[in-house]
Amino acid sequence: MANTIKLSKKDLKEFLNEKVDQYNHPRFIETDPIQIPHQFSSKEDIEIAGFLTATIAWGNRKSIINNARKMMQLLEQSPYDFVCNHKASDLDQLNAFVHRTFNGQDFIQFIKSLQHLYKNHNGLEAVFSNYVKDESLQFAIHKFKTLFFEIDHLPRTKKHVSDPLKNSAAKRINMFLRWMVRQDQNGVDFGIWKQIDSSYLSCPLDVHSGNVARKLGLLKRKQNDAKALNELDVQLRILDSKDPAKYDFALFGLGVFEGF
Repeated sequence: MANTIKLSKKDLKEFLNEKVDQYNHPRFIETDPIQIPHQFSSKEDIEIAGFLTATIAWGNRKSIINNARKMMQLLEQSPYDFVCNHKASDLDQLNAFVHRTFNGQDFIQFIKSLQHLYKNHNGLEAVFSNYVKDESLQFAIHKFKTLFFEIDHLPRTKKHVSDPLKNSAAKRINMFLRWMVRQDQNGVDFGIWKQIDSSYLSCPLDVHSGNVARKLGLLKRKQNDAKALNELDVQLRILDSKDPAKYDFALFGLGVFEGF
């Protein structure tokens, strides 16, 4: 691990804001999994496409994008209609899907659980917005997982939804929430969920953003877990209390594109 770079709070904020401006740009969409929900125009299609894409967002970015595209093809390019109106026999075509350890059985379970949320809990936005606690979405993610798996489910599929109350940084769900909630003037994030404030978002914490955050002195904890996420939240909210998750563009861009 490289040594920490010492910057004043003012210089650090200026540096990170410059990087946000550089990467929070429509051209970012071309190389990012967020391009998959950008193919849709209705709220429900965007949020379901976004959630499923975020779920498989680990590993090689090209393969994430290709497999998320396959997911949409299997859902007949109408994710919301498929989730709500599929017959049992329609699910057979999902069996062949695989992305790393997420297989066709997991995909089928996700479709059933999503149908349950839309039919019985008013959909994805309602589930998350109903459980905001302490100006954070981490408890809401825990409640989401509980409701997602309150129907009959395969035990193996539970590992594909993280739980912050079990000390997970829940990187993929926090990324999905950034996509849905953040009011983005530059058109990368959607901002279609109006019931949750952008100030409650957490920066998706992974190996790249974690390493950059440590190098910049924003993070001391060595593991990328829920405690580290909380530590990073505190620092990013000092830099911008209204839009802390914008710094994901800076930390991710510095790590992935610049090898910072």
